[in-house]
Amino acid sequence: MSVPQLNDEHRGEEILAVLDTAFGELLAADPAAFRVKFRKMAASAFAFYRGTACLFYHDLDAEKSGRGGGTIHGGPYLDDRTSRVWIHGDLHAENFGTYMDSNGRLVFNVNDFDEAYVGPFTWDLKRFAASVALIGYAKALSDEQITELVTIYAAAYRERIHALATGAKSDEVPPFTLDTAQGPLLDALRDARSLTRFGLLESMTEIRDFERRFAAGGGAVELDAATRYKVLAAFDGYLETLPDASLARPDSYRVKDVVGRRGIGIGSAGLPSYNILLEGHSDALENDVVIYIKQAQTPAVSRHITDRAIGDYFQHEGHRTVISQRALQAHADPWLGWTELDGAGQLVAEVSPYAVDLDWGDIDEPEEIAQVVADLGRATATMHSAADDTSGESLVPFSTERAIDAAITADEDALVPLLVDFAHAYGARARGDHQIFLDLFRNGRIPGL
Repeated sequence: MSVPQLNDEHRGEEILAVLDTAFGELLAADPAAFRVKFRKMAASAFAFYRGTACLFYHDLDAEKSGRGGGTIHGGPYLDDRTSRVWIHGDLHAENFGTYMDSNGRLVFNVNDFDEAYVGPFTWDLKRFAASVALIGYAKALSDEQITELVTIYAAAYRERIHALATGAKSDEVPPFTLDTAQGPLLDALRDARSLTRFGLLESMTEIRDFERRFAAGGGAVELDAATRYKVLAAFDGYLETLPDASLARPDSYRVKDVVGRRGIGIGSAGLPSYNILLEGHSDALENDVVIYIKQAQTPAVSRHITDRAIGDYFQHEGHRTVISQRALQAHADPWLGWTELDGAGQLVAEVSPYAVDLDWGDIDEPEEIAQVVADLGRATATMHSAADDTSGESLVPFSTERAIDAAITADEDALVPLLVDFAHAYGARARGDHQIFLDLFRNGRIPGL
């Protein structure tokens, strides 16, 4: 990656402009939430990187166009097909974890599809590779060790894509489950298995007058009658977006309670959201279900895709998020759907009792990191290959794994150097940008805060 050199002052102005484009309206509406978000981003270079997918794609655009109006659709391994596949959009080393799939099986896989879109598959690989460089640097690994980790990731991705493209049987490329995972992935799955729906409900609700209701506090916001009515109307619209298989017991859609929540995380700052408590699959109180309705955001990738057919395909950002997740994640959450509220697209899904994120805190030894990175390379390939002609969406009407495999086969030796060079260059840039951002923030130079 050739990184144009900017002095700190000019780069600071560039960072501010990109953040304003991505977050300006939300920040103006809720500055307090963004003070929390930006303080979390200030904690480390990796936290900054997590919160700035907008800056990442801005820089990719600048890299290809020389800051002069070009396009980032071109590049190694990219053609009419491989530039137009379902991608995660924010694929970094912490966006992996556990979920209970629609078959009742605990799976470790990619998660958090808020930034998912249609674009070049190499963008996911580059974003992940740079995140490995940042994690490796924070764990005091040498440049040579970071190079080895990115090489391992690329090789595992390549091997799994080729296997899938050439018709590997399911037992040859199994998902990461309690039976097949190892190391920290297995630890996460075992932690998820130890969790219970009752435990989640105990943390969020209480029994009042022989019925379960949301408990006060813990970030819950009581709604006025008008807002409650709007949320319930949006819930009715959401039910129409669920697949037929999810409509097993009509009683499961009886609403028991509704509360508001305000997003203050790195990815959800300023986005209004609501929790809805539903009757479970039986009258027993421990089977109740909590779903959330969250305003979906404009994905950073979409600002750099010029194909109108892609943007026009989606009704709104909630629809885009759900369709993308269903394409990228086999056997997705059966509660996953979309709706509209106050004219904005909303994502709806279950607050899962079985969600455990991959914890890098205790993954320190290079050998263990290498094992995890290899597994995440395989998970990335499986995600890309899930989103093809069998996903039921006409936007990507071809086998993505075969298209990607053919592109890599044409220049087999260049993939590793491409990702290694990018990882080191962009990792260094992100560390520098983090310091610039920190100085801007602490000196009161971020408008609106």
